[in-house]
Amino acid sequence: MSNPAPFSTPKERLWLPFMGPFYERIAQPMGWAVFRVVIGAALIMESWPKVVAPMAQIGFLESAGFYPGWFWSPVLAGAQFLGGVAIALGLLTRPFALANAVTLLITVWFHFAFPYGDAFLTEAGIRTLKAGGDLLMTPAGAKRLADGGAAFLHLVQLKAELASLFWAGGCAIFAAFGGGPYSVDRCLLKKEF
Repeated sequence: MSNPAPFSTPKERLWLPFMGPFYERIAQPMGWAVFRVVIGAALIMESWPKVVAPMAQIGFLESAGFYPGWFWSPVLAGAQFLGGVAIALGLLTRPFALANAVTLLITVWFHFAFPYGDAFLTEAGIRTLKAGGDLLMTPAGAKRLADGGAAFLHLVQLKAELASLFWAGGCAIFAAFGGGPYSVDRCLLKKEF
């Protein structure tokens, strides 16, 4: 079984044609493996709190329309964690990557459809903060919450959207192209989905 480079470039299109073999045999396979490990590790890290508390996502999932939440919460935790491990290793890469791409695209939709809002402090909370905020928290914390937390929430919202888009895109790429030459699928199993 040959291991063609995912994106082969004819030598006549390269500025330095002698670099073609290096790109195809070393740079592309290594880059593919590093990106696969990064996506897998990100999924593992993101899912670990869900694995530790598998019922913690019930409210989120039911607000997104997935009932019963008690069923879907541990399924999501397991799919992300096991999928992250499998993607990092390059084991059954395509099915695990496809499953995670779908769940992450649902997460992206949820973040856009139901943004965090403009503030997490009520008017009473803002008045309390202004009246004695220096006694309740650090000056930096009081400054961060002076607008009710709007700026902070907008940053959190942007981080959630961008991280979910990045992970969904990475999973979609691996669902389409597989684990690459340095994956368990190709090196040990000698087969891919």
